[in-house]
Amino acid sequence: MADQKTNKHRENEHIVENKELSILEATIPVVALVIMLAYNVYVFGDDALSGSNQFILLLGGAVAAIVGIYKKVPYKQMLAEVAENIKSTSGALLILLMVGALAGTWLVSGIIPAMIYYGLQILNPTIFLAACVIICAVISIATGSSWTTAATVGIALIGIGETLGISLGMTAGAILSGAYFGDKLSPLSDTTNLAPAMAGGELFTHIKYMLWTTVPTITVTLIVFIIIGFNLETSGEADVDAILSSIDASFNINGWLFIVPIVVVALIVKKTPPLAALLIGTLLGALFALIFQPEVVAGITGAKELNFQSGYEGILKAITVSTDVPTDNASLSDLFSAKGMAGMLGTIWLIVCAMVFGGIMDGIGALSRITKALLGLAKSTFGLFFSTGISCIVLNGTASDQYLAIVVPGKMFSQAFKDRGLAPENLSRTLEDTGTVTSVLIPYNTCGAYHSGVLGVGVAEYFVYAIFNWLSPIMTFIFAAFNIKIKKLAQTVSNT
Repeated sequence: MADQKTNKHRENEHIVENKELSILEATIPVVALVIMLAYNVYVFGDDALSGSNQFILLLGGAVAAIVGIYKKVPYKQMLAEVAENIKSTSGALLILLMVGALAGTWLVSGIIPAMIYYGLQILNPTIFLAACVIICAVISIATGSSWTTAATVGIALIGIGETLGISLGMTAGAILSGAYFGDKLSPLSDTTNLAPAMAGGELFTHIKYMLWTTVPTITVTLIVFIIIGFNLETSGEADVDAILSSIDASFNINGWLFIVPIVVVALIVKKTPPLAALLIGTLLGALFALIFQPEVVAGITGAKELNFQSGYEGILKAITVSTDVPTDNASLSDLFSAKGMAGMLGTIWLIVCAMVFGGIMDGIGALSRITKALLGLAKSTFGLFFSTGISCIVLNGTASDQYLAIVVPGKMFSQAFKDRGLAPENLSRTLEDTGTVTSVLIPYNTCGAYHSGVLGVGVAEYFVYAIFNWLSPIMTFIFAAFNIKIKKLAQTVSNT
């Protein structure tokens, strides 16, 4: 993920404890939220994320606040935790706005159409999904960010998949499987650094130890997508020539356009802050639009030719609001449109409301109470791994934040792993296998909301196909159940 908080700050996050709060009282807001969300989705269906789910999250926060008031938790304490939660997502919210801006300029500059144009000639439906996994894995390892991967190459792959007639859910699932594989293993990833920091381990020991569960998981993922590819029935392959002609007719397609995405990826590999890299990518996209697509930019404003005013107005519209590039091919209408920064406001709204719920849950001490209750269930080594993993998944759903799903269980369970003589990499691997990757499977989690908004595909649509993400916790539980590669603390000491 691409968050602006440092690992130092994350390690020092205060976890509110409330000894007066029972486990039943701590779970009341969670149960209420699940029931309300379930009914809301039943009523509104796919439109639930348009605003009603956001309000339900606020109602869930209100239920948590009522529990807190009943237990005499100061209102200021709850509000302070909400403020801290929202503050922690400020970097992510700004990135979302810049992703919307980047998508707009990359459309009108012809960058995304060029990726689709050349991609259609290279990727056929049989290998497309497996190729999505591999491409996104490589980019994510290089950048350390699943967010940036989805916002750049992910958007292009969604477009290619749609023109090939492949389900958007399948394509998004393949993109996220590859993106989170790289996010987990890249030393540039903040979660990859955060997990061993919380467990008291070392970064590269952690990465090496994760390979034991991660490689089998990505292997199974690739095999499944290869099988799907060989059995895929698509409607888009026969229309590729017509689509290529339509893209050619609407844009000036050439290899120079790839300079912009290459520059952006290079900046992130060089550890440029993602927000700065996306801003540079947006401005370069705007410049290339004026150079290579003057007719497109002028057409956005209704002007007959490009001049300073129409250029300025066209670029600003592409960055900020919905933009459509006319095409004679109906199948390209959705691909030739971008929503700009305004298109990201719904996702930002969702994240803010989720942070309100998570902040109040933390403020009344419910998060730590739920985690401690799960710790109490750890009567065996497998029970310890299982309790840790379930804690991460539960916190992804209750705190709505990937980092809290790593920080809280990391702090709560670290001593338990030491007491059982288990090396810290056991804990750090479990935190990543269950906390990092499952965040994208929850619609109102910051990661789920982000990727759903950026790719334009609902979590419910890609959930089943995000194979790597839901298989990772299962794989780590299997390893724990059969005592496979469970490193003892004594072995760690003897090896140092």
